[in-house]
Amino acid sequence: MIVEQTQLEDCFIISPKIFRDDRGYFFESFNKEAFKTLTGTSVNFVQDNQSKSSKGVLRGLHFQTGPFEQAKLVTVISGSVLDVCVDLRPASHSFGNHFSMVLDGTDKKQLFIPRGFAHGFLVLEDDTVFSYKCDNYYNKDSERGIIYNDKKLNIDWRNKTEDLILSEKDSKLPTFESLFV
Repeated sequence: MIVEQTQLEDCFIISPKIFRDDRGYFFESFNKEAFKTLTGTSVNFVQDNQSKSSKGVLRGLHFQTGPFEQAKLVTVISGSVLDVCVDLRPASHSFGNHFSMVLDGTDKKQLFIPRGFAHGFLVLEDDTVFSYKCDNYYNKDSERGIIYNDKKLNIDWRNKTEDLILSEKDSKLPTFESLFV
């Protein structure tokens, strides 16, 4: 695996070594020891989640607070997404900054998002299957979010607003600034 540091502190792109032949492919999707050696980060994943979505669905920006914060390792099984994360850690050098990249089912790249980040993604193809590992269990009472079109964050979702499909909950999330005043 190859690990690249993004411009956000502690956030990494992971590119697995894929072995392909006429039968298909094989790759190691996660190795705890290799991950720790290459990133300097120790993580213990306890929950795996998966979603399937249509083109235009935007999920996020979500995060959990307090003792229920979650680090995530996200990837796409099939299809593609524009994946976005935002550093919410006030003590971080990259606080308030975001990172985005396309994840797809072909190159199998992954994005490691540490605790203290908001996360969301825009689905770029129909029938996209998105998968993520979490290092903490979901807790409904600690779930929070930031509106996807927050003016301060100025995220380029590479799509027209009228083409987005949002849940009612995601369309009513607060702004970044209202969380940090």
